[in-house]
Amino acid sequence: MNTKCESVTGLFGEPIHTYTRAQAIADGYLVDVTETGREAGFRFPVALTRAAWDDCVTWSDDDTSRKHWAQDEAGRLWDVVYLARFACKRAAQGSCDRAQFQIYRVPRDGRGIKARPVTLIAHVGPGDAGEPVITIGLPQDF
Repeated sequence: MNTKCESVTGLFGEPIHTYTRAQAIADGYLVDVTETGREAGFRFPVALTRAAWDDCVTWSDDDTSRKHWAQDEAGRLWDVVYLARFACKRAAQGSCDRAQFQIYRVPRDGRGIKARPVTLIAHVGPGDAGEPVITIGLPQDF
């Protein structure tokens, strides 16, 4: 057997460009929430996509003043990660690499305080060294 074709590099050549999870976290495209993930019961590193973070977690004092609705980022993050953990646990009974779940959150835009649903996906995939990692994001993020 030709050893040059036994690896992806041998078959296709050197990659033109790579972008690692660590680079995505450093660039702000992913937000590392591993500590909160461990508190919720995840055994692997957890990150949210920037879009999911901005939609479901971000909350400022100005938002509280404008909406007259007290929330904070720590509580909103806990809701996302906690529900993701249960979705992953339910999905683990099968053999899939992603779990879809819905969370109700008060949107930052507009004046309303009614919680609105948003669909998120928790995806289990390989990290930079092939280790399992979890990424939570909006469906269009994947």
